[in-house]
Amino acid sequence: MSDQVKMLTIAVGAAALVGVYVVHWWWKRRLPTKWRKVGELVDILCFPIKSCAVVKLQSAECEVLGLRDGYMRDRVFMVINQEGKFITSRQEPEMIRITPKIEGDKLILAAPGMEQRITINMTSLPKFPKRKAKIWEHFVEVIDCGDEVADWLSRYLTNGPKLKPRLVYYPRPDATRDVRPPNKVFHKLQQKDVGAFPDASSFNMIVQESVDDLNTRLSKPVTPLSFRPNFVMRGAKAYEEDSWDYVRIGDVVFRNVKPCTRCILTTVDPETGVKDEKMEPLKTLKSYRQITDAKLKRWVGDSPAMGIHLVFCTGGSVKVGDEVYVGVN
Repeated sequence: MSDQVKMLTIAVGAAALVGVYVVHWWWKRRLPTKWRKVGELVDILCFPIKSCAVVKLQSAECEVLGLRDGYMRDRVFMVINQEGKFITSRQEPEMIRITPKIEGDKLILAAPGMEQRITINMTSLPKFPKRKAKIWEHFVEVIDCGDEVADWLSRYLTNGPKLKPRLVYYPRPDATRDVRPPNKVFHKLQQKDVGAFPDASSFNMIVQESVDDLNTRLSKPVTPLSFRPNFVMRGAKAYEEDSWDYVRIGDVVFRNVKPCTRCILTTVDPETGVKDEKMEPLKTLKSYRQITDAKLKRWVGDSPAMGIHLVFCTGGSVKVGDEVYVGVN
C-alpha cells in the first residue's frame, strides 16, 4: 500500500469517527433536560425472525438497528418466497408458531408437528450465498440460510410447496432500506431508523393500560403480544403515549416518530396461529382509534393506531423493571 493510500485511509477513518461524535453531540444537545416518570418496563420482546414467535428477554442492548442480546437481534431473519418477496403471518398464520431459540452462536427452530428441529450456525452465515430479497417496496442484500432450513419451512407451511420458502439473514449493522412511501408523511422517521426487517422502525412500544382499555371493549381479551412490540410498559394512562416525544428507559433515550398503525396481523392469535373469525381486535380498534389528521389519513387509510414507533437516540442497555420517563421540555 502506498503512503498516499495509507494517508487517505487514515483520513477517511478519522472523518468517520468525527462524524460519529458530531451525531452524538447533536443528539445530546437536543435531548430533553427534564423528565417525568410514567411507569416501568415490564417486558422486552425480541422477534429474531420477522412474523415468527417471540423470545422474551430480561435485558438487551439497544442499537440503531434494534434490540441485541449476543447473537439475538430483532427481526434480522425473514422468510421469502421463490420470487424473493417476504412472507409474513398475514398470509401464512402458522408462521407465528415457528419458535426461534439462540444458544451461543446457534439459531434453533422448532414448530408444532415438526419432530426435527433445525440448527443454523450463525458464525457460518457469511460463507453462505448472498441474494436480493424484497420487503415491501424495497430490495435489500441478504444472506440465504441454505437448503436444509428451506426444506424444513416448505414441509411446515401449508403452502410451502407452492411458495418454496427460504430463510434469509440481514448481515449489516445499519439500515439500507429507504422509509416506506406511506411512512414518509411522518417526517421524524429517517432512513437510518428503519431497522433490518421491521415494517417501520427499529423499536416499538405499547402501554399495558392502552391494551387494558381495549379489552374493556372486547368479548375476548388480547395481550400486548398481539401487537408484537419490543417494549411493554405499565403505569401510564391509556393512550397517553400518543403525545410523547422522547422516551427514556433506564439510560437509553428514544424518540417517538409515529403512531403504530395496525393491520390484519393483530387478528392472528399469537399462541395458536389462528385468525379471529370476527377480525378482532382490529375491528374494534377501527371503531375508535382512527387517525383523523386529513394529511396523514390519505396515507394510513382506515388503519387504526395502537402503540408507538421509537427510534434510538443514545444510551446502552435496558432491563425489565427499568423506570420509564418522558421528556417534558
